[in-house]
Amino acid sequence: MAHVAQPRRPYPLLVAVAIVVALGAATAWAVGDTLGLSHSPAAVPGEEAVAAPARTPAPVPPLTSLVVPDNPRLTKAATAVADAVVFRGRPRPVLAPAGSATTAPGTGTAGGGPPDLSAVRTLRAGVLAALGGTPESYRLDVRGTELAVQGGDVAGVAAGMYQLADRIRSGVEALPPADTGRVVTPRLGLRLTDAGSVGREPDPAAFAAGDDYGLNTDVVASAVLPRAPWVDAAAVARIDAQFRQLVDHSVAQGYNGIVVPGFLEYVTFATVGDGRAVYPPGDPHVDRARAMVTAFGPVFRYAEDMGMKVFLLTDMLAVSPPVEAYLTRTVGGLDVADPRLWAVYQAGLAELFESMPFVDGLMVRIGEGGEVYAGTGWDYSSRLAVTTEASVRAMLRALLDTAGPAGKEIIFRTWTVGVGAVGDLHTNPESYAQVLGGLDDPHLIVSTKYTLGDFYSHLPLNTTLLGGGHRRIVEFQARREFEGFGSLPNDLGPLHRQALRAFLAANANVEGVWNWTQDGGPLRAGPMSLYLRAGFWQLYDLNTYAVGRLAWDPQADPAQVTADWAYRTFSADPGTVAAIGQAMALSRPAVTRGLYIGPYADRSVRALGLEPPPMMWIFEWDIPTGDSAAQDSIYAVTGSRVDEAIQEGTQAVALARRMRDLVAATDPATWRDAELRGRFTATLDYQVDLFETLSAYRTMVLRHAQWLDTGAPAARHDWRRAAAAYQDARDAHRQRYHADLDLPAYNFTAADLGARRADRDPAMAWAARALLASILLVLLLGLRGRGFGAAAARGLLLGALRPWRVAALPTPRTRADRLMVWLVPAVVLVASRLVLTWFAAPAHLLVTLGGWALFALVVRLVVGRRDPFHLWAALGGVALLRSVLLLAALAPRGPGGYWFAFWTAPGLRAAYVTVAFAAFCWLFVVTAVVLRDRYGLRRASAVGLTLTAVGVPLGALSALVSAVGLERALTVWNDQLALLPWGLSRILGITVYLGIPAQLPAYTATAGIALVAVGLLLSLGRE
Repeated sequence: MAHVAQPRRPYPLLVAVAIVVALGAATAWAVGDTLGLSHSPAAVPGEEAVAAPARTPAPVPPLTSLVVPDNPRLTKAATAVADAVVFRGRPRPVLAPAGSATTAPGTGTAGGGPPDLSAVRTLRAGVLAALGGTPESYRLDVRGTELAVQGGDVAGVAAGMYQLADRIRSGVEALPPADTGRVVTPRLGLRLTDAGSVGREPDPAAFAAGDDYGLNTDVVASAVLPRAPWVDAAAVARIDAQFRQLVDHSVAQGYNGIVVPGFLEYVTFATVGDGRAVYPPGDPHVDRARAMVTAFGPVFRYAEDMGMKVFLLTDMLAVSPPVEAYLTRTVGGLDVADPRLWAVYQAGLAELFESMPFVDGLMVRIGEGGEVYAGTGWDYSSRLAVTTEASVRAMLRALLDTAGPAGKEIIFRTWTVGVGAVGDLHTNPESYAQVLGGLDDPHLIVSTKYTLGDFYSHLPLNTTLLGGGHRRIVEFQARREFEGFGSLPNDLGPLHRQALRAFLAANANVEGVWNWTQDGGPLRAGPMSLYLRAGFWQLYDLNTYAVGRLAWDPQADPAQVTADWAYRTFSADPGTVAAIGQAMALSRPAVTRGLYIGPYADRSVRALGLEPPPMMWIFEWDIPTGDSAAQDSIYAVTGSRVDEAIQEGTQAVALARRMRDLVAATDPATWRDAELRGRFTATLDYQVDLFETLSAYRTMVLRHAQWLDTGAPAARHDWRRAAAAYQDARDAHRQRYHADLDLPAYNFTAADLGARRADRDPAMAWAARALLASILLVLLLGLRGRGFGAAAARGLLLGALRPWRVAALPTPRTRADRLMVWLVPAVVLVASRLVLTWFAAPAHLLVTLGGWALFALVVRLVVGRRDPFHLWAALGGVALLRSVLLLAALAPRGPGGYWFAFWTAPGLRAAYVTVAFAAFCWLFVVTAVVLRDRYGLRRASAVGLTLTAVGVPLGALSALVSAVGLERALTVWNDQLALLPWGLSRILGITVYLGIPAQLPAYTATAGIALVAVGLLLSLGRE
């Protein structure tokens, strides 16, 4: 017979209530602090783009001969001039060597008036040491029938001829009067480009899936063999041809440096220890590295031959398994503050400079790394290890101490993207000063993106570039990864000029640019466009061309640059060039409205301790997101400007249509290449279609959020109408572009996940109301105290609100009461969680209901053969209490409304989390009370066995998650609930992005086991 204690005074339980409420409040504070949604106005630069007026092409100088010194660089530059003359329809001039590179032509312009280019027949080039300026300075003069190109060095002579070739090819005056006899010097002395598409192939099979999010940019991987001779000679030859093509194109556009990925793959660590300390005898890394140097040294040396500096690019820490093993043996691991670790990399860097002496320096990034950046065919990778101020300074000091004596340079990228203590180095001037302040070295160059974040629009200019005592270069991206990977017209010239002029005016240490022609984002998750080689690369070559021009002269007119690009790329017809210019002038407002939600994007937002990007509704490149966190937060930041945000989408479609009409109206006969005209019109058709689809989607998302916020019937009507429009537009977009490798369809998988759940919100709200009504009937039955199921209802009511009275309840006599006391709470518990998850998240149910079931099973085993009615009354009462809280939150507008309040309403969230967590803790208090009062366990035993009941589900479910893998488990859970961006796990990783330790399930499983052990120890003793 069960022990029945006298009802105890509830005062100790009131203390327990106060404690669990305090715990709930602390949890609510912690949740709010973690989410931390806040926003403020951002200083987004205004963009004013205009088109250049139509112009008549300038006449071509009737050159018949080009007399240049016998020098490979100058011969190449003279060939560019000859090619430009032929491009304009005149006979090719004869190239005539003029002896050594020190030959100086005559100087001075005949007469005092403007140069008469119509009489020019000969171009004569040579070095004039007395010219002054920098080695790249040059001067153009006309003397009678000769056009003189003079430079202070070979570099200046080449630059002058390339400038002349560009003017001829662009249809502008070859030598304007204002430039005659003027010494031209580049404003920025270091003008870097990336490695373009070198080493990548337009493989349809690789691009077809569109979900290869690998970020390795190594240009040599396709030539690597798994065994001797280690490199494929044919692949090396192919890469060599591609590299030469890129170098020639880049030099002609005014660039004088190139950044090539690579470092560890060329190093043997032969000077570390006895030469075999890192790579033991027979280790293939040594022979492969030597083969790589032999094969690719001559390839990359071509850039030096053409006057370009060569920098190798690496993430730090760069590692291979033997390197890691050596560092573990000698340093104790990857201790990036230990000078012994950096001594190893110093040895490798010194070896690199010796084996590849043409390399001018090393560019280092510390903010990204890991397996997603690893190449195929070898085991080189990187680790995110340099994350503190001390480790950054130790790294730079060690590398500079090696580079400086060798006359080389270290370029340090500030791209740290939230990793470690230096996480805001890229965007915070105070952090910049703290980390790099006082680290003065003439061989250190600091490279920084021009935006206050990644290469998005709607971002302020990077304030860290306005100061700092180091040599600085500014990073630009021509093929904008977040804006269609260059598949959309996107003339960035005016914005880039504005940025450069602002930085130069504020910071005298800005001395260069680094333009990305191809890099940024995954290699094969976008259109199959490869710079200079495949797809409509000419579209984003505009931005590369413009950065090269602006780096020489930041005062250059971007509209004129665009017109020059249109003339040299598409047509010599003034009307066609003007129409293209007008279309490109509309490209920025089209992109910034079609791909961004302005009222949100123009705010500086913080959430989850991070700075979400301004394009959060399209998470990473081409995935319109369907998660509630992003969509609800965007709506909350947008505030009262919902109609304006929706109207922007409509405006973007209108702008895209206007662009299409401008280009489509041009006469096909005026285009040099019918294929390029076809590509241009096709990409504009694609832009119209994409913007129509995205406009319909943004309308649906914002109207749904508006209904969640207000419950207004009009908002619901607009949402349902927009949902139908979105479905039609999405289907048409997929049908038209799903198999197009050049203009690929966007991925609407995540959007559809969110839309399907949103569609169920009204039904789920009604289901929640019905469940609440059912619970109310149970409560009324309990208050009435008689009739069918009254004893069970009475027990559940007391279990929820007055557990100290449960022990005194008489044991019911009917089987119905014994059944209902556990069945009703179980049904409500399952049903409420099904409603919370839109009947679409079994993973969530497995964890939550599994936890309830395991807890109930353990305490049922504790009761043994004694009547469990009172136990079920206590547990069931709390289950109903928690379900009532949940259903009350779901009843207004379903799960969507629940999560909307969670993400956007701090007050409501704090109140709910406080009460809900208190009720969660209340379960354990009630369980211990009923075990003590009804089943006669001593206080310590009751508490101990309750802890055991808590520990069992915690340990078991944590072990399950650990076995599955935390990242995979979170991915499945998130895919079903659509709370965070669907692409997060597939691209960055939920655990990595949110900083969740991968070992967390192991920790919680251990905690569960500890609770079980402690509980069992406490339970020992007599009852």
